[in-house]
Amino acid sequence: MRVDSHLHFWRPERGDYPWMLDAPPVLKRRYGPDELAPLLAEAGITATILVQAAPTVAETDYLLGIADAIPWTAGVVGWIDFERPDERGTLDRLAAHPKLVGVRPMVQDIADDDWITGPGIAWAFDALQERGLAFDALGYSRHARRFLKLCETHPDLRVVIDHGLKPAIARGEFEPWAADMRDLARNSGAFCKLSGLASEAAYGAPVVSLQRYADVLLETFGPSRLMWGSDWPVCTTAIGYSEWLLACETWMAPLDPDARARVFGANALAFYQIQGE
Repeated sequence: MRVDSHLHFWRPERGDYPWMLDAPPVLKRRYGPDELAPLLAEAGITATILVQAAPTVAETDYLLGIADAIPWTAGVVGWIDFERPDERGTLDRLAAHPKLVGVRPMVQDIADDDWITGPGIAWAFDALQERGLAFDALGYSRHARRFLKLCETHPDLRVVIDHGLKPAIARGEFEPWAADMRDLARNSGAFCKLSGLASEAAYGAPVVSLQRYADVLLETFGPSRLMWGSDWPVCTTAIGYSEWLLACETWMAPLDPDARARVFGANALAFYQIQGE
């Protein structure tokens, strides 16, 4: 079973995508399942994880509604306000939906880099653990040690690092990103998504230039904790859906068939606790 572990749908007219004000024009329009379906069919993808792109509960409800209507949406990673402990009731309501598999605050957009380890939001991680939900860690390389501390203080929390922690590839960043990823992988049980790297490179950069970053993720997290994702439609600012998949398949080609099957499907199902076919 081939799984895309990370993609988005959105409707700009909803008005709850503040990041879209400064986004490339190609992203400032509707993206939905009808447009994606042919790409999935061509790629042989049979299940997807739909991830929040707006810091609102209303968007999470919108995504869960899509999941109800689209069988190949196997799970939704939603959002709650981590700064409001009274949101436990909201989390309970969302968690009652069988396709809610996790939650993601948009850490990359928060000015305080230490926000994720602050005492005021610890309740949220406890609540996720209690409800069997995962945590998607969306940040930049500067957040590596904060995410490691989170894993250390909540060892039973299932954590996945989105987009390889978004190294600043366009600026030539490799170290200390690579060392931080090795440290994070070695000292935690976190998983990592092989996604989003093309969007961090300079416009027009050859895809082969991204391989050394993918190699680090495979080396550090191994084929048992790495999961492929398209980050569609964000990826379209740099690369097409099929082109990104082909590049990742080429980089993972030296793995044995079982290991490749884990990277391109089984790991996502296991991490998000989704029953595969």
